Amino acid sequence: MKRIKLEITALSPLAIAGKKPGSVSEAEDHIPGSVIRGAIASHILQLSNQQTPRIAEQNLADGGDFATLFLSDEPAIFQNAYPGVAKILSNPHNNKSELISRVVDDEVMVLPATAVSSKTNPGFKPRGNGVFDTLIDRFCADAYNYPFDPSDPKSLEEKTDARVEPYNGFYSCKDGKYRSHSVSTRFLTRVGINRQRATSQDDILYSIEVLNESFTENPQGQNWHPVVYRSAIILKHEYLAKSLTKFINDNSQLFRLGGATSRGLGKVKIKAEIENAATNVEARFKEFNQQLQDRWQLWSVFGEPEENLLAGRTYFTLDLQSDAILTENWRRTTVISPKILCEFVGLYDEFVKLNPEAQNDYLKLEVAYSSYSYRSGWNSAWGLMKDIELVTNRGGVYLFSTNQANEQLWINKLKELELQGVGDRISEGFGQVQICNEFHTVFREKAK
Repeated sequence: MKRIKLEITALSPLAIAGKKPGSVSEAEDHIPGSVIRGAIASHILQLSNQQTPRIAEQNLADGGDFATLFLSDEPAIFQNAYPGVAKILSNPHNNKSELISRVVDDEVMVLPATAVSSKTNPGFKPRGNGVFDTLIDRFCADAYNYPFDPSDPKSLEEKTDARVEPYNGFYSCKDGKYRSHSVSTRFLTRVGINRQRATSQDDILYSIEVLNESFTENPQGQNWHPVVYRSAIILKHEYLAKSLTKFINDNSQLFRLGGATSRGLGKVKIKAEIENAATNVEARFKEFNQQLQDRWQLWSVFGEPEENLLAGRTYFTLDLQSDAILTENWRRTTVISPKILCEFVGLYDEFVKLNPEAQNDYLKLEVAYSSYSYRSGWNSAWGLMKDIELVTNRGGVYLFSTNQANEQLWINKLKELELQGVGDRISEGFGQVQICNEFHTVFREKAK
């Protein structure tokens, strides 16, 4: 597998609308993979119709290559683009340093649904009271029949409100320092045009919510910088990865993303770089189990559990890095069951042959944290609305366990799953997953 790393620089406001049933369109906080996929496919077809020499040389518009990229059984996977603008300290070694916005090169990830932070002063340290994860502690507390009610780690020393609430969003980590990522929006007001008179039309005034194309380091700053988004394209064929990378770089400033492109919105510059799609799943897998073992020992101060859930078992998590469209028995669901997971990794036949007790030994869903929403959109190629889909929201967490004898089997399968994703329409950015997100090992006493 090959991975094309994308750096998308906004040159004008982006009208990336997320249509939800029963409400007005709202701007997304990222660029969906479907938007990137549609823009690249549209530009390839547009240039191929013009029969330019550039396309003839790259051969991307050839029926076979285009079908392989976008229409085959294993098409290219266009992942969502998340904002690369992070909140960092201007001078980490100075107590009076300010929190400023800056574009960073680190991988942008989604916080798991089990992450929490202070109700009164949320956010990463040092400006916030810290963010920590509750998945492992909740699992151990349930096993020991002990109530688990996490509190703000600074509440005792600062005598503040101890309550915590779920904390979500984008983040990155470098040298053990966690930074939150976000992008701001604004409304653009426009007037309708009478096509016969080419003048403004009475009683037609509308607003579009857009993603800002620039930012300043601080609210009082005067120097503006373009907003950058980071994404990736996963391909199976190396020769297509090279061709697509060259095509994107040769046409880097000709792509338009989102709506209202005829009114000057959506202009971007895309830089592509090819790299091997390597993952460190095995290292994260083993680190998660080691931290779970250590935490289980700490909880032993409350006595003996009814059952040693770690004996002969190994654990891993599936963390949704984007919204997912999941189906079980032809119906939408928000839970990845063992049966569904085995189907995703190609072990369905082996799983269904087992009796219920053996199935639990082979793979068991221990706990799930998920929520749902609805998504729709517009298909430019067809000129029609997309179907309304029930989606599982990004950040969902699923904790599985399996027999230790199957550990290496699952590590190998999960490496492939992390690259491919889960559910339907994965080529459009749905169903991105991460195995054993490292944030699960950030505990209350070491809140970041």
